[in-house]
Amino acid sequence: MTNRIAFQGDPGAYSHEACQKAYPAMEALPCQSFEDVIMAVRSGEADLAMLPVENSTYGRVADIHRLLPESGLHIVDETFVRVRISLLAIPGVRLDEIATVRAHLVLLPQSANFLKMHGIKGVSAADSAGAARMLAEGENRHEGVLASSLAAEIYGLDVLASDIEDHGHNTTRFVIMAREPNYARRGEIAMMTTFVFEVRNIPAALYKAMGGFATNGVNMTKLESYMVDGSFMATRFYADIEGHPDDAPVRRALDEVAYFTNSLTILGVYPAVQARHL
Repeated sequence: MTNRIAFQGDPGAYSHEACQKAYPAMEALPCQSFEDVIMAVRSGEADLAMLPVENSTYGRVADIHRLLPESGLHIVDETFVRVRISLLAIPGVRLDEIATVRAHLVLLPQSANFLKMHGIKGVSAADSAGAARMLAEGENRHEGVLASSLAAEIYGLDVLASDIEDHGHNTTRFVIMAREPNYARRGEIAMMTTFVFEVRNIPAALYKAMGGFATNGVNMTKLESYMVDGSFMATRFYADIEGHPDDAPVRRALDEVAYFTNSLTILGVYPAVQARHL
């Protein structure tokens, strides 16, 4: 055991914040890409991977559904992080001195009202935490960064304004993945099962496959489709359901899905978190 959890981005990224929230006793290991995060766990450099899967404002995280089934890892937990955006600057700078801010492309429109109110121009960056690091290394008094307060703490920047996002509901859901599955646990609230499947190329295959969840009273909380290898004839579906595969209703529903599909792979069985019910 390394007692490390890998995440994508520079220290101070929202994925880093998710690691600290869910596993405060573990060392957070920054990685350049999602593929590097997965490889860190597969190689044994880290024990767990923290991966964002969806955001309440922007939907699915690009490419993540393609990576999960091919990762060789298993979902063992989930966590939700409220995205709180702060305006950071080098120490001693006033808000009225800031002319531009750098941030990941998804953060700029989320703070559009604040930036317009203060006449600040937004410039996209590959990574907000990385932009914070570069800002701290320079002496530009007229540039700021939109990032987490954790990034300010790490890089010694001042927080000029907090919670500047336009909407207070913006939340990212993360899944935590490990080399081995853990089906033994039972959550206090509920259990979640995540799986991917590819329907057979026959009329109404998806309708028939989904029927088993309705007839067995299994609640499906998420169903998304995405193409496989760019083919319009091969569509894969990603699904989250409430329940454990050992539960009789879930077992019957999954058996029915398997009958109408070319493939069905369970990615993980894990406890639901309280944030799902808030």
